[in-house]
Amino acid sequence: MNKRNYAKELDNKIEEFQKQGIYPRLLLHACCAPCSSYCLEFLRNFFDVTVFFYNPNITEEREYQKRVEEEKRLIGEYNKNRQGTEREIQIIEGNYEPKEFYDAAKGLEDCKEGGERCRKCFELRLFETARIAVQEGFEFFTTTLTISPLKNADVLNEVGEQAQDAVNSRATFLPSDFKKKNGYKRSIELSKEYGLYRQDYCGCSFSKAERNKTKNGETTYETRQN
Repeated sequence: MNKRNYAKELDNKIEEFQKQGIYPRLLLHACCAPCSSYCLEFLRNFFDVTVFFYNPNITEEREYQKRVEEEKRLIGEYNKNRQGTEREIQIIEGNYEPKEFYDAAKGLEDCKEGGERCRKCFELRLFETARIAVQEGFEFFTTTLTISPLKNADVLNEVGEQAQDAVNSRATFLPSDFKKKNGYKRSIELSKEYGLYRQDYCGCSFSKAERNKTKNGETTYETRQN
């Protein structure tokens, strides 16, 4: 069985939209400003993009506020410097509800990063993204999470398609692998250009604990991210 090329699938969808001369409404789940940077730079040429910041995995309120404000700042910068067909980017801030994350992670506290606990976290965020997409009348939804080299694009796309099924395809999940075509490299460049805060753990208390354990060891989350 051939491995799916999610980046190519997205390109094919975009080509269809361009042939029809349409700019569909897209709800883009965003995990943070650095990961959003390339995704927004790319997608705003082809979609009417609204960012959905819903990340209950960020289990410290101070950290959550720092990340959401940085997301808003980046969007403001992009809107200020729009060119050509680029539409103004909107943002919807979801509820900050870390209890939802802890409930989803119950029994999986000792899982390694990238394991079943992370999948439950993806499900929590993408199923809510799908629900909001339907509620607000978006045709499509997707996530910035596939830009990270530490996130499994196969799992994320599978969860995204399950979220689509959960809303009976009233909103369509767009496949993606934003790290491809130098997307991750570009996100680092844009982070430097806009002086974005680049966190050194995904956001949850479990990833922070793992980061703290390995900070004086061989490899940390921060060095892998950068």
